[in-house]
Amino acid sequence: MAPPAGTIRPWRHLAIFLLIGIVLYGLVFFTGDGKPVPKLGIDLQGGTSVVLTARTPDGSDPSRESLNTARAIINQRVDGLGVGGAEVVLDGNNIVITVPGSGNAEQAKTLSQTAKLGFREVIAGPFDPAAVAAGGDEKSEADDEKAEKGDKSSGSSGDKPDSGKKSGSDADKGSSSGGGSAPAGQGALAQQPDNDDDLDEQTKKEIAAARKVRQHKDLASQDPAKQRAAIERAVKELQGCAKNFDDPLRGNDLPDLPLVACQRPSDAAGSSEDAADEPRQAYVLGPVVLDGTMVASSTSSVNPDSVGYQVNIDFTSEGNDKWSELTAKLAQKSQLQGLDNPARVAFVLDTEVVSAPSVTQQISGSTRITGDFTEQEARELAEILKYGSLPLSFETQDAQSVSPTLGLSSLRAGLIAGFIGLALVALYCLFYYRLLGVLLFASLIFTAAVVYPVIVLLGRSVGYTLDLAGVAGLIIPIGVPPDSFIISFDRIKGENRDGRPVRGAGPRGGGGP
Repeated sequence: MAPPAGTIRPWRHLAIFLLIGIVLYGLVFFTGDGKPVPKLGIDLQGGTSVVLTARTPDGSDPSRESLNTARAIINQRVDGLGVGGAEVVLDGNNIVITVPGSGNAEQAKTLSQTAKLGFREVIAGPFDPAAVAAGGDEKSEADDEKAEKGDKSSGSSGDKPDSGKKSGSDADKGSSSGGGSAPAGQGALAQQPDNDDDLDEQTKKEIAAARKVRQHKDLASQDPAKQRAAIERAVKELQGCAKNFDDPLRGNDLPDLPLVACQRPSDAAGSSEDAADEPRQAYVLGPVVLDGTMVASSTSSVNPDSVGYQVNIDFTSEGNDKWSELTAKLAQKSQLQGLDNPARVAFVLDTEVVSAPSVTQQISGSTRITGDFTEQEARELAEILKYGSLPLSFETQDAQSVSPTLGLSSLRAGLIAGFIGLALVALYCLFYYRLLGVLLFASLIFTAAVVYPVIVLLGRSVGYTLDLAGVAGLIIPIGVPPDSFIISFDRIKGENRDGRPVRGAGPRGGGGP
């Protein structure tokens, strides 16, 4: 027999509620890391704060417009990389990046990369800069042969890097985490002074001195003797390309001049105890043929031909034409020089050679940077290139940990206040509404049981971080259910005083039929 019209079926609603709870907790425990812990903000878990000082090629103060543009681009990178809870603020001529979690200084530095991308032809190299600086001539046999013949084509030379090379646009890569800044005094020239005015002047001198040696026109000279002397002078300025080498030309090299640059630090070096002293290769490069402004889009994906990930680059119409012309020129050189000594193109990011692939055929359309990128490295590099280069270069002045002590104290005080408020609401309802107060208290518990896994899942999916403001937002609604329940409870009490039993007074007092 069918139930009479208007009959309430509470078990149906409770079953649906229970099913929703099971699904939510199933997602919490069986997806992601499986830990039922929400992502916390900087004020609750601490983090890493990196202070970046803007510097211009001429040592002058950066414009406010340039600083605002740089901050906006870094914010776009934060959103694109899904770094939840990161803060990017302007402080005078400094930009302060704060990333939640300990040990995230490298991620903050990655976000601050100038991302000045250039495609340059490899004139000579790779070299062992440490050996050259010690007085040894470590040029490859191919370079010596090229110098004797006065070869104008200036193709790639030397022993191949340890990571190997691939034809086409496949590339060997360094680390995409960026060459971290060293402490003051590790730069190419003198130690940075403390006075701000002297700092600007000193920066200007460092950049000018580095350009004079490492971007000398004789690096691309057709005179073998002049070219050899210029290369030796330039390579000696690289301090052996040690990982802690603070390059004054980082993001400040002139695109229309040749350049001597270091290879990007490798992950293998970064994971060793002697990472700071791990040598890198040096390259002599021609002028920039096309730059990052000609990149239409960039994405990361799994490398289908090898292990690891790759960065895919699509060019604009102008960039595609120049890329096609460049690869056609280098492919012709490779045929003349032989496949054992192919011409190569260098992908240069912030004055560091990310990769230097050989080119044996003309390439039109998109290209890719491949090698041993991890998923995170490829994604970070693609996002950085996508949003463009910063209008300024930055020097890391300070990197320090942010303690969560103050935030945890505030959280503890807030939770105590919340529990006191919840207890007062529960006592009032139990005293005034008796059994109905138990229902109200149970509804608060059920609501919290559903909201908590939602917060955990939001942290995994969209990077939502729970901070003090979020905790306050969760405590304030404690008073909302009692407001709505009290209206219904008072009507139920009125119906009950009129002689109706609680079962019959419930639908009428609660607005039912």
